[in-house]
Amino acid sequence: MKDRYYAGFMTDKPQFLKKFARGFSLIRRRLFVSLTDLIALLYLWTMTSYAVNALFYHVKSYSSLPWWVMLIVVVEATALWENFGVSIGMRLLGLRLSPAADDNLARHFVRYLLWHFSPFFLLPLLWRSDYIPLHERVSGLKTVRVSEVEETPRPWYTRSWSVGMVVILVVTLVTASLITKVDLRALFTGASKTAPVWNKFLHPDLSIVGDGVSLLIVTIYMAFMATLFAVIVAIPLSFFAARNLTHGIIGRTIYMIVRISISITRSIDAIIWAIIFLVWVRVGAFPGVLALFVHSIADLTKLYSERLESIDPGPVEAIRATGANRLQVILYGIIPQIVNPYLSFTLYRWDINVRMATIIGIVGGGGIGQRLIQYMKVWDYRSAGTLMLLIMITVWIIDYTSSRLRARLS
Repeated sequence: MKDRYYAGFMTDKPQFLKKFARGFSLIRRRLFVSLTDLIALLYLWTMTSYAVNALFYHVKSYSSLPWWVMLIVVVEATALWENFGVSIGMRLLGLRLSPAADDNLARHFVRYLLWHFSPFFLLPLLWRSDYIPLHERVSGLKTVRVSEVEETPRPWYTRSWSVGMVVILVVTLVTASLITKVDLRALFTGASKTAPVWNKFLHPDLSIVGDGVSLLIVTIYMAFMATLFAVIVAIPLSFFAARNLTHGIIGRTIYMIVRISISITRSIDAIIWAIIFLVWVRVGAFPGVLALFVHSIADLTKLYSERLESIDPGPVEAIRATGANRLQVILYGIIPQIVNPYLSFTLYRWDINVRMATIIGIVGGGGIGQRLIQYMKVWDYRSAGTLMLLIMITVWIIDYTSSRLRARLS
């Protein structure tokens, strides 16, 4: 009897897991809607509070009430939005309220009251995907997909989610203008103050052209070395960062580690890396190379891996069907599809690195940027204008050449 029960349990277990996964997906979808609306309304509240405080009270504060009061108001506003209209979260996930036959405000009000306990009402979905939560059964208003409801086209200003988006955009624009202290009057009336600077820029000191070209060569080779070393590291890393090429627990673990690492590395600007390596090694071109190298690894690994994820699986499966091993599949099924895109991405990154090498030089990373900031600090705009002219010409030549090469490779 025990063996029969155990065998039955093992037979039903996969079905149970499927039901659990389906129910968990439904619960996650419902909770994601509410979380999205909560965040949207909380953002709207804080930005509006900042705008009101800055405009009328001349105080830079994101709060106008105690946090617990604000939280209660936002939760209630979310409940009203989702039960009496179509919220932003519902729009994003394509959900609607399917009204009852005798739909009226009383039903919506009942659903609004019971909505506060909806997380508990959703739990039975874990083992019954056809379960209708209590707040939907009592009110007669069910959450369904858009495809299940017939909607008549209406103007955007009659839809609560579109009006909400417009209000958020307007509040964001106003608040951003206040935070960044946008002064259009100063922009259009203060241009004459820069005339002496432009006059010196437009009359460069040509006596330092030779020195500038030497520094420019250093900058170009900084970008070249950083790109070369980054390619050597990024190509093998990209195979571990491609979702379609990593399988099993070990493969997925490596995939997550590589993806998280390159995301963190890319989030740190190259100038920050330059400052770190300036402390680590010494002032000069080498810390600039290292900064570009680290940043380029993360960027190229992401670009390469995304190209790997979009390869045509047909040739790969055909070569694998012949009995080829993993290395042969990579050599003959994958590499021919990625050679040209990889070269194009590499040229593009080298183009970026030439421009970034100039900026990195400003913090002491060597090259022409370091000399440029020295001239700017002593108000020698004629010499600075000469270096800027050399930089512009070089960047234009490299940009034009690399774009032509990428066009031929694509």
